[in-house]
Amino acid sequence: MATFTSTRRDVADVPHPVDAVWGLLADPAAVARMTPMVASIDVDDRGRWVWCLQRVPLPGHRLDLTMVEEMTFTPQTRIDFTHGPLGGDRGRAGAEGHYLLEPVADGTRLEIELTVSAELPIPGLARRAVETAMRQVLNQMGNRFAANMLRELGTRDPGAR
Repeated sequence: MATFTSTRRDVADVPHPVDAVWGLLADPAAVARMTPMVASIDVDDRGRWVWCLQRVPLPGHRLDLTMVEEMTFTPQTRIDFTHGPLGGDRGRAGAEGHYLLEPVADGTRLEIELTVSAELPIPGLARRAVETAMRQVLNQMGNRFAANMLRELGTRDPGAR
């Protein structure tokens, strides 16, 4: 077992007001709908978001993972998330990061930064290949998340034909 990590940061102007963007990002069911490979996000009795990911592709594997994230909400402005324990154990996967929302003339400037870490049954010698695959998966998830968010907000994806 070895721990692998990948980070992604994006900033984009979303052509909708902060309250509409906030409404989606603060809703675990909406985030699950918008995020590829996420089967569900439940909220536990401590207010933590429990992410169930299915068939996450990695070299030679497709993994189902559960992440528990402690969420801190600063209304209409910021959501921070940090990996929390899963039953007495921190679990095999987790994320640390934030969403920042800022009103701009044509809508909302949205910054998303996250670092995903996963303890996987893969030797550490495969680090370069695994972390490259993780970056590719995060890029694909991020691009589809953005398109899905625009669709949820009622905006046609400018890249769609």
